[in-house]
Amino acid sequence: MLFICSDIHGDYQALQLTLAAFKRSGASHLVCLGDVLNHGPRNPVPQHYAPLKVAEALNQMAGRIIAVRGNCDSEVDQALCQFPLLAEYNQLLIGKRKAFLCHGHNYGPNQLPPLAEGDILVSGHSHIPQAERQGPHFQLNPGSVSMPRQDWPASYGLITEQQLQVCRLEQPEILLCCQLD
Repeated sequence: MLFICSDIHGDYQALQLTLAAFKRSGASHLVCLGDVLNHGPRNPVPQHYAPLKVAEALNQMAGRIIAVRGNCDSEVDQALCQFPLLAEYNQLLIGKRKAFLCHGHNYGPNQLPPLAEGDILVSGHSHIPQAERQGPHFQLNPGSVSMPRQDWPASYGLITEQQLQVCRLEQPEILLCCQLD
């Protein structure tokens, strides 16, 4: 199982809740889809904004993190993080499917990367959760752990060989689920 989070935006309290959910999930790796430390010029400063603490907490588990760069991440952020953060995208195999991991500001639902039938696009950026089949492939957006939009609660995603899930961050509740048929 993979634990998917996006759009922490330097919110230390949101990260603490995320790490607790990660531990409860039993997932092998935490996949971070970008916008890790910086709140960005279009977003308000989170109430619990502490990017140095966020970097320190994530660095303690650097060997279990797979990350991609968000539109608010920079080389300065990479200097604080002990795990690769600046890759535009990453690709993983989940069973026989390819999961294409990106933030969502370059590749995303409206600008698809090359995907084969049954592959999974995993992106954040919109802060709006999604777990569904879209034509010949699947899409997962875990939403945002710190700044959810459109009345969604803070959320994260889970990927297994059988399904995609989006779960509420602060309590164990599945918000969206899609079977990988």
